[in-house]
Amino acid sequence: MFWLKFIAKFFKALRAGDTPGQVAAGFLFGFMIGLMPMLTLQGVIFWLLLLFLNVNLAAGFVAMIATSLFAWLLDPFFHDLGFVLLVHITALHGIWETLYNWPVSPLTKFYNTVVMGSFVSALVLAAPVYFSMKKFVLTYREKLEPRILKWKIVQAVKGSSLYKWFDKVQRIGDL
Repeated sequence: MFWLKFIAKFFKALRAGDTPGQVAAGFLFGFMIGLMPMLTLQGVIFWLLLLFLNVNLAAGFVAMIATSLFAWLLDPFFHDLGFVLLVHITALHGIWETLYNWPVSPLTKFYNTVVMGSFVSALVLAAPVYFSMKKFVLTYREKLEPRILKWKIVQAVKGSSLYKWFDKVQRIGDL
């Protein structure tokens, strides 16, 4: 029931309420959290951004769950990318050594090839994910939602007594 509530809030945010930028930013932070190993300093920072900025939490949780389900499949790619960045590019060795000697930076675990590769991938994908999600929300609100509301299955579900009861309970919970 807990996860259904977040999915329902995500679709509610797609329909209205939060701005497309807020939904896209929440989705982006959730995407970044799901793509990277969580027990790192940057993972904690993205969690704090998701929780304390005015972004859509439901979009963040949906993105985090969806991304986490397939991110482990990309670990070999992340390892290769991290290995290239940490080992093969000799111009960066001085930076890595300096960062490693700072007191806080080992908490980022940047020395791990998978962590480095996933973090760099998340940073590279940040702008495309944000802008594509923002465009998706706008398209959904303008074009897709009116079509979906006309589907017979949607009308049947919305007309059922179970849906009306669930909607009433959800409204009471929102108070």
